[in-house]
Amino acid sequence: MDNKKFILSLKKGNEASFKEAYLNYYDKLINIAKRFNFTVLTPQDFVQETFLRLYNKRELLNEDVLFDKQLFTICKNIIINHVNRENKIIQLDPLQVDIVQEDTETGIFEERQEKLHSFIKLLPEQQQKIYTLHKLESLSYKEIAAITELSEKTIANHIYLASKFIRKKIENH
Repeated sequence: MDNKKFILSLKKGNEASFKEAYLNYYDKLINIAKRFNFTVLTPQDFVQETFLRLYNKRELLNEDVLFDKQLFTICKNIIINHVNRENKIIQLDPLQVDIVQEDTETGIFEERQEKLHSFIKLLPEQQQKIYTLHKLESLSYKEIAAITELSEKTIANHIYLASKFIRKKIENH
């Protein structure tokens, strides 16, 4: 299928075209996202958000521009927006904090940790469990899949949704 027909098919919401795009570009997008060092989200989170945005904004696709160029631009913009947000947001990752700290810094860190844990408790039970296993206990999607008997894609979706929820809570506080 040529570029123009493929994009028109996507714009119409053709499921087979989305599946084809996903299968053909997933690994390429993962490799792009892996070039960045993120503290909250994984490359899989960015790829999932890219395909979500592609689906939700499919009517904005331009038939006269190569599809892969448009898709890579969507992914790049999501990553840039996240990096900019992450640079503004107070880091809550305990591994990011130096062991030697002043008492006031320790107090601020503990307060941030409490906020993070309170945000995690607001998540649905399944997301809480998966987010905690992945982000706080550093288990891989595969390890979590073995524990929960869920697919890695379902786990990736839970982590994405939980991360998005927590990010919004952090931005609002």
